[in-house]
Amino acid sequence: MNSVLVLKTEITSTTVEFISDYLKNEKSKTVAICNANTLVRSYRNSDIREKINSFDIKAPDGFPVAKASKILYKNNQKRVDGYKVFHETIKNGIDSKLSHYFYGSNEKIVTLMIKNLKKEYPDINISGYKCPPIKTYKELCEKEFVENMLEQDADVIWVALGFPKQEEFILMLKNKFIINSNIVGIGAVFEWVAGTKIKAPEWVANIGLEWIFRLFQEPKRLFRRYLIDNFLFIIYFIKQYLSK
Repeated sequence: MNSVLVLKTEITSTTVEFISDYLKNEKSKTVAICNANTLVRSYRNSDIREKINSFDIKAPDGFPVAKASKILYKNNQKRVDGYKVFHETIKNGIDSKLSHYFYGSNEKIVTLMIKNLKKEYPDINISGYKCPPIKTYKELCEKEFVENMLEQDADVIWVALGFPKQEEFILMLKNKFIINSNIVGIGAVFEWVAGTKIKAPEWVANIGLEWIFRLFQEPKRLFRRYLIDNFLFIIYFIKQYLSK
């Protein structure tokens, strides 16, 4: 797979459909869904950058990352957001009985999500789920918190622990255990599918204003991410563009 350097992260040139097929046909692969916050944190922290760049696919999630890739490399890159990857992979895997395991969030959200998924995809193959207690990613990699997940051996494990905890958890899990499952860090997608938070309409996301929609719903938690990190993303992008 081709990749391009956006800020200091190696972003994969890909599509939602490619990743869906990849998760359906490959084994033991890792996918990071990378937004502007991911790239800014990676730019400023070499440890996080090294971890993100070690994933098999680094998807250009969100308008800023896809647009930056398109401007820098004239590659017509489109948004490859986690919500679409999630739904497309489930839909694409129905006929082959692709199995899914959900790890993260809380009991209320995950049970609501599963209820909605079964309504939308009656033939979905769900191996199980685990809503772990609040622990560090290293603590969560202890056998008591992942034993059921490992036993189920699902085709795809979807992890919702938030960035960068979910990515750090995925890499440590892969290093510590032999895992055939593909693993995807999926962020807020569980909440969107459950309906406990509202996802921005597609037309809003396509003009780069999804962040306003999310900030309005969670101002305290997302203030820094969107008002500071988005500004830094623009500064770092301009720096890369001028040097290129």
